[in-house]
Amino acid sequence: MRSPSPALRRVRAQIHAGGVGAYPTEGVWGLGCDPLDSDAIARLIRLKGRGADKGLIVIAAGIDQIQGLVQWPASDSRRAAILATWPGPVTWVMRAAEGLPDLLTGGRRTIAVRITRHPPVINLCHAAGSALVSTSANRSGKPACRRGWQVQRCFGRQLDWFVPGPLGGQRGPSEIRDADSGRVLRAGA
Repeated sequence: MRSPSPALRRVRAQIHAGGVGAYPTEGVWGLGCDPLDSDAIARLIRLKGRGADKGLIVIAAGIDQIQGLVQWPASDSRRAAILATWPGPVTWVMRAAEGLPDLLTGGRRTIAVRITRHPPVINLCHAAGSALVSTSANRSGKPACRRGWQVQRCFGRQLDWFVPGPLGGQRGPSEIRDADSGRVLRAGA
């Protein structure tokens, strides 16, 4: 893997300093921060006007970036079902590892995670050296932003960083499934 661009190195520094920013995902613009930084998560939740009990999705460039966040299902067939959808636009709700911030999990014993195949997010996660929070860029109850200018208009200078780029091929947010049952919790667009 090659070294991140100077712009992504600046974004990495801002993420590690507790910054909150925006980036294009598979289907909508996302807001993100370090998933282990409770202060950054609290700020992101305030920006969205979202309830702290909802929990957040974490997006990663590879399995290695979620290893300390999840507990894998015991069933080989359940693990295989998850891995068959990654990388891709399917988010799985899995048992959370011990000690994660309550703001990340919404106080639950589960966490929603996705391994992306979208190059801008892969590059961002590699530059950050970790998975990132990935919640739609919008004020709670409003439609998710599908254009960078909409993100800038909605959040502007409240963001510490902004990664430009195209959305992936999805027409909306990712599908969400339960890791233990395989049940679809939210249909993808």
